[in-house]
Amino acid sequence: MLLLQQMIVLFILMGIGFLCYKLGMITDEVSKKLSAIVVNIANPALVLTGCMGEGKIQGKELLLIAGLVIAVYAVLLLLAMLIPIVLKVDKKSRGTYQAMTIFSNIGFMGFPVVSALYGSSAILYAALFTIPYNILIYTFGVAAMSTGEKTDWRESFSVKRILNVGVIACIITIIVYLFQIPVPEFLELTVTHLSNLTAPLSMMVIGASLAAINIKKLFTDGRLLLFSALKLLVIPVAGVLLIRQLVDNDVICGVCMVMLATPVGSMTAMLAQQYDGDYEMASKGVALTTILSVATMPLVSMIVG
Repeated sequence: MLLLQQMIVLFILMGIGFLCYKLGMITDEVSKKLSAIVVNIANPALVLTGCMGEGKIQGKELLLIAGLVIAVYAVLLLLAMLIPIVLKVDKKSRGTYQAMTIFSNIGFMGFPVVSALYGSSAILYAALFTIPYNILIYTFGVAAMSTGEKTDWRESFSVKRILNVGVIACIITIIVYLFQIPVPEFLELTVTHLSNLTAPLSMMVIGASLAAINIKKLFTDGRLLLFSALKLLVIPVAGVLLIRQLVDNDVICGVCMVMLATPVGSMTAMLAQQYDGDYEMASKGVALTTILSVATMPLVSMIVG
């Protein structure tokens, strides 16, 4: 299975990052700089490859997945309200669980997997997930994490934050594709080379972050394990089975599956740290779901066919 092979490759890359951290080749400072390269250069380049592929996507298909993306995030918002109640999460961690429900690692992990499984043209579909993602993370995400009276979540809602380099790359990709703007070959090659950095660098950064966590303790939190099962198995399986009833396009369904099945995004931990959320729980959620996703993503693919 191609997805299983891809997850094994990503797991090996994470292992290399883990080892590099233990050997002192990657420090916290180096990891932060590598993350900056991925977020601001490599990942936007990967998004831009979506308008450079030979495959053609009909405009109505883009509108279809845009509607699906809105529906997906609407349902995730509802689940974010319900899951902490069902799991009886204490007040301190409730906002963290809400954020972990909605915000997945669609950039660092989702995009490389989509590219490997469905080709660069499918990145155009995946790119549409990042626009509401960034709007929500700087509004709902900050509000959920803001437990202290000192924090005003509205201060973080700004056009500058939402229109970051990733979202700008998505918008450029869609414009270039829809209007068939020609891209010079030298520029296409440059963007392709930069995009190839995304998977290895992002996975090594994730592996390095896992090296700083006591992994044994992750598997003793029953509530977090149950949440991980909901996040990584129940939600993506139920979501894709429902989407398949509405959409007769394997690539679109596959992209939605990857976007839903990816682990908790590292941005949740960053938000928790900055806005007085439960940073320890957010870090544990990112680490545990990342480790488990190596097995659960292929499993979800097998279940939904």
